[in-house]
Amino acid sequence: MYITCLDLEGVLVPEIWIAFAEAAGIPELKKTTRDEPDYDKLMKYRIDILKEHGLGLKEIRQTIAGIDPMPGAKEFLDELRSLCQVIIISDTFTQFAKPLMEKLGMPTIFCNSLEVADNGEITGYRMRIENSKLTTVKALQSIGFDTIASGDSYNDLGMIKASKAGFLFRSTDKIKSDNPELPAFETYDELLNAIKKVID
Repeated sequence: MYITCLDLEGVLVPEIWIAFAEAAGIPELKKTTRDEPDYDKLMKYRIDILKEHGLGLKEIRQTIAGIDPMPGAKEFLDELRSLCQVIIISDTFTQFAKPLMEKLGMPTIFCNSLEVADNGEITGYRMRIENSKLTTVKALQSIGFDTIASGDSYNDLGMIKASKAGFLFRSTDKIKSDNPELPAFETYDELLNAIKKVID
């Protein structure tokens, strides 16, 4: 039985931190896992900038409320879920994800959680599990599933390479050139067709 594991940001919805950076007028917050492979370093950097500007969870949630899935994302996900089980494995946070999952038809998501003070200040974060994307894919394989995986960033490469089939989706030129063995797609139709070929 197949399970398809998908990244969230950059694949199904726009990058939350980029949207917030634009809304808040703080270009430094545009840095994502496409730019910084070290997730802990990236999150500490983000938390420091939020503190410096006196911004917290409330302000980020206001931006998220206005974010819609990418055009065609829900239709892609609906069709994919009719073919096989789908799990979104993301390094986003439970406090960010719910409104986005509602817009996508409430698919299953595994993600992390923020540590938030009573005043709404983001003080830290807790990873669900170390190296969560690769670890989750290996756990699914250990209980008898074949995995298919797709994502766009450095932190997706582990799950993509460990899966029976793995695909880059709307990734950067750098990631694509560094991983020429991985098929890279730009449209949902291309990705869906590639997954169908594996399942069939």
